[in-house]
Amino acid sequence: MAWRDSRKSRSRLFLFVSSIIFGIAALVAIYTFGFNLKKDIDTQAATLIGADMAVHAGKLPDSKTQKFLDSLGDRRSQERSFASMVYFPKTQNTRLAQVKALEGEFPYYGKLETIPANAGTDFRNGKKALVDQTLMLQYNAKVGDSIKVGYVTFLIEGTLTKAPGQAGIASGIAPMVYIPMQYLDQTGLMQKGSRINYTFYYKYDHPVDMVKLTKSLDAKMDKLELGYETIETRKQNTGRAFANLTDFLALVGFIALLLGCVGVASAIHIYVREKIASIAIMRCLGVKAYEAFLIYLIQIIGIGLIGSIAGAALGTMVQHLLPVVFKDFLPLSVTTDISWAAVGQGVILGVAISVLFALLPLIAIRRISPLNTLRMSYENINLLRDPFRWLVYAVILAFIAIFTHSQIDGWQACTFFTIGIVVAYYILVGIARLLMYLTRLFIKGSWSYVWRQGFANLYRPNNQTIVLVVSIGLSAAFICTLLFVQGILIKQVSLSSSGNQANMILFDIQVKQKDALAALTKKEHLPVLEQVPVISLRIDKFKGKNEAETKKDSSMNHSMWIFSNEFRVTYRDSLTPNERMVDGEWIGKTTADNDIPVSVEDRFAKGMKLKIGDKITFNVQGVPLNAHVASTREVNWNRMQTNFIFVFPKGVLDDAPQFYAFATHVPSKQASALYQQHVVKAFPNISMIDLGFILSVLEELMDKVGGIIRFMAMFSIVTAIVVLIASVRISKYQRIQESVLLRTMGASRRQVFAITTIEYLFLGGLSAFTGILIALAASWLLAKYNFQVPFTADPTQPLLLFLTIAVLTIVIGLLNSRGTLNKPPLEILRRDV
Repeated sequence: MAWRDSRKSRSRLFLFVSSIIFGIAALVAIYTFGFNLKKDIDTQAATLIGADMAVHAGKLPDSKTQKFLDSLGDRRSQERSFASMVYFPKTQNTRLAQVKALEGEFPYYGKLETIPANAGTDFRNGKKALVDQTLMLQYNAKVGDSIKVGYVTFLIEGTLTKAPGQAGIASGIAPMVYIPMQYLDQTGLMQKGSRINYTFYYKYDHPVDMVKLTKSLDAKMDKLELGYETIETRKQNTGRAFANLTDFLALVGFIALLLGCVGVASAIHIYVREKIASIAIMRCLGVKAYEAFLIYLIQIIGIGLIGSIAGAALGTMVQHLLPVVFKDFLPLSVTTDISWAAVGQGVILGVAISVLFALLPLIAIRRISPLNTLRMSYENINLLRDPFRWLVYAVILAFIAIFTHSQIDGWQACTFFTIGIVVAYYILVGIARLLMYLTRLFIKGSWSYVWRQGFANLYRPNNQTIVLVVSIGLSAAFICTLLFVQGILIKQVSLSSSGNQANMILFDIQVKQKDALAALTKKEHLPVLEQVPVISLRIDKFKGKNEAETKKDSSMNHSMWIFSNEFRVTYRDSLTPNERMVDGEWIGKTTADNDIPVSVEDRFAKGMKLKIGDKITFNVQGVPLNAHVASTREVNWNRMQTNFIFVFPKGVLDDAPQFYAFATHVPSKQASALYQQHVVKAFPNISMIDLGFILSVLEELMDKVGGIIRFMAMFSIVTAIVVLIASVRISKYQRIQESVLLRTMGASRRQVFAITTIEYLFLGGLSAFTGILIALAASWLLAKYNFQVPFTADPTQPLLLFLTIAVLTIVIGLLNSRGTLNKPPLEILRRDV
């Protein structure tokens, strides 16, 4: 019976579930990409690290540490990396880069990919350098030109296109320059206070169980303050990082699927209403209620299976695009093999979710009695009042929560996500109902019939207002929120560079260079806004407990990381305009050499559960300093200036090993370039951060991240369009009689055309407007409470989205009605009614 009954309705049934095809496609594409990525990480992990093991140190190893390092591996290489300004003599340009001084045969797996190909090995012989492709293009440098690092000028031997473990986008943020280790001392950049990272690479020529080896070395490395990384740990860390990415994108695809499910539920509701007469007749012939229910459930399962297979096939094709979309973020090449596990997951999920959302209207079939063959009025058949609906709602919520939990660690996060979806849904439904009510309220009898009929279509029986507002509104909200947040992030940095605020920070300034740099700055007619001493230190004891004691205290697991972290602190006698006292007493000067009062940044204090009076023991170059929390202060991190978690009073760290950070304001790009040139020539060791450049890098980064999310959001938009088409198409069968009646009563095609245009113009505009309102509210909350900046929005993009949705809705509605408008009423009645 399910097969027979579906004969006339199969195209419409498929239209019902076509809404989920793009959601399934998104999920299958992401799942397949995730499976392939995991497999490729396993096979390419060695090239990500370039060695069997890498050992990291934050300071120059002493003799004891060096002896331990020399006992590891069969082949050894070392690398010293640091941020420094580099100078191109040919164009007189400067740029902050990541300089890597290399010694040995590293990498042992993979290679430094260069142009020309042999430059990756040839640069080690002489004063030669490899320069990142981004830098070469930015400053129009060519192989054979020169680059100055510190006091040494190197010949550019080749263009670096890829290094082990380097993602494409990293070159835009921190472009690398490789130089031979033997010339590092000559650069003059290895000075007291310079921030150098030391990495030692090892290759074993015989099989070694690295897990067992590193486990046996853990205690020794902890004692020597060394960190390590192996192929296995890199594999795990890289896999975990991209698993988080694919989980997030899977949630984006799941949103598209949920939008489609809204269309499924609405469409099946209309379909069941059309079948009331047929079901009532079957009940008269002896079909039981549960049998009638099963007939239509079988139809939904069958069509859901077809739709899911179609979505899985589309997703398998789409996944070929994902490595291209993610190429700037991937440190390895990703294959595009078909994952049958992903296909199976997608098909099962598609069928399950089709049935689940179709159950809402389907369970009402049980309430259709034989008496309905005689009593068919809308009022007497209410398919919404059924206690089993609450059970279905509970199952749907449980399904959403369980799926979300599979993508997000922790029930708290998935609970908030589920609640967020429910709240957004009911906000949209509420706004749709409110606007429907207001439309009914404000329609005047004095209006022309065409306008009255067009607006009345928004709230009459079988209207599509709610389903379109929900599906298209959520999609519009998703896209608009993305656009607004991008604008907020760019604005956040732009505000920092406005007015006379600092927009250039200089650091690694030696004490003896401080006054000379200030004089040079004033000579360039630039202000000296800040000269801040910076001291590097570590924490030996936190709340009176050392690292070993803290490990044993389960209540302090959140603070374990601080023992392995190096902090940059300062000392001064007053707060800056960027700070505000929250609790405790500010102490600006002290002569105490024990129990020193320290001010702590408020958010850090809350995160670490620090209270006034808590004890901390700092380690300053081997010298212990006992301190207590004297105050907490709020810091505005959005401004471009030196901000610190810990601030000491004057009189304690004045003679400690330190360097200075310096802030000024440059009025233009030309002034910035000229100032950087003069500073690099006079003080090659000083590094600079130009906020104007940071802003351009941030814009590029946001464009790339936004492009990825827009690519995934495309599935939501396409799904919303399919729901729109399906909803409008389904309404065709509801509207035929009305259109024919209007034509029979003498309405012209122009009048019917105008009524349809008004209805769908308002539907499309209402959907887009509601989604944009939600995006505005969400973005305002993010700006105020998360980013803490004034919220301003460029109206151009939301307006363009609004017009696009409105026009698209009208076009689809009119195309749907063209058959009714172009043919005689009697022909349409005979064919469709």
